[in-house]
Amino acid sequence: MPKPTPSLNKLRQSAPICLSNFALTVLAKTALIPAGRVTTYGELAAAAGRAGAARAVGNILHKNPFAPAVPCHRVVGAGGRVGGFATGARRKRLLLRREGVHCRADWVDLDRYGYRFNALTR
Repeated sequence: MPKPTPSLNKLRQSAPICLSNFALTVLAKTALIPAGRVTTYGELAAAAGRAGAARAVGNILHKNPFAPAVPCHRVVGAGGRVGGFATGARRKRLLLRREGVHCRADWVDLDRYGYRFNALTR
């Protein structure tokens, strides 16, 4: 049975530090990405209401206080590049592989594993 997804209000109440509304929205949206799928920092930024804020999303996820409940390893760079991860790209690839996402070198096939937020999850 899948773990329940933390809601924005639940994240706000349990935040160990003061987080902006944008940061909380990014974390809540990240929690919606299913196992075995990935999205990009840019797609996540757009879903959180700030298209073009991919770098800000990366900074928020780098400091994710709710990992692993909020699975920041499921967010990759533009084009599917695995890229940075707080505990290293190797660890990120391992976590993705455990969920069935296969990386070729440092890339994920977004056509196969990509997750796009729809109108209901934006």
